[in-house]
Amino acid sequence: MAAYVRRMALQRGTHQVGPDTGTLRVKTTREGVAGAAGHDLVLDVTRWKATIDVAETISIEVHAEGNSLRVLSGSGGAKPLTDADNAKIEKSINDKVLRGQAISFRSDAVQIAEDGGRVDVRGQLSLVGSTQAVSFPMSIRGDGSASASVSVTQSSFGIKPFTAMLGALKVGDKVEIVFEGTLPVS
Repeated sequence: MAAYVRRMALQRGTHQVGPDTGTLRVKTTREGVAGAAGHDLVLDVTRWKATIDVAETISIEVHAEGNSLRVLSGSGGAKPLTDADNAKIEKSINDKVLRGQAISFRSDAVQIAEDGGRVDVRGQLSLVGSTQAVSFPMSIRGDGSASASVSVTQSSFGIKPFTAMLGALKVGDKVEIVFEGTLPVS
C-alpha cells in the first residue's frame, strides 16, 4: 500500500473533497409502458463531503445531504423538463424516495491495483436506514483526477422506485452514483 501512495504521489494526511473539487451525481433511467414519456435524469448532489485518509492504508468516507439532489438534466421524454417539473422531481426525491435522510459511505477495504491507476474500494453504503455492502473501482490519474461509479439497486435498500401515471411510468430500480474530482497530489 505504501508503494502506491509514493508512486501516485498522493499527499499523505486527511483530505476533504466536496463540490468545490468534484461532482457527485446520480443517474436514473425510466421504464414501463409509458417510459417514452419520462426522462432519464442526471441529479447533482449539491451538499456532500468526502474525507480521504492517506497513510500506509487509504480510507474513504462520504456524507451527502439527501435533500440536496437537484435536477441537472433530463434526456428523452415527450417534452423538455421545465423549472416546475424539476422542482416537483426534487420534492418527490426528498419526500418520497430519500425521505430527507442523509446518504453515507464508509470504506472497509481499499485495494491498490498493481498498475497504480485503479483502486478497488469496498465498503458500506447507507440509504434511508438500510446499510448494504458495495464495491467499485476508482480510477486515479497522475494529476490527481479521479473517477468512480457504482450501480445501486434501490429496492435492496427498501426504496420503492418512483412511479407515475398509475405505474405506467417508472424510475428504473438501478441507479448509478458517479464521482469525478481531484485528489491532492504532491
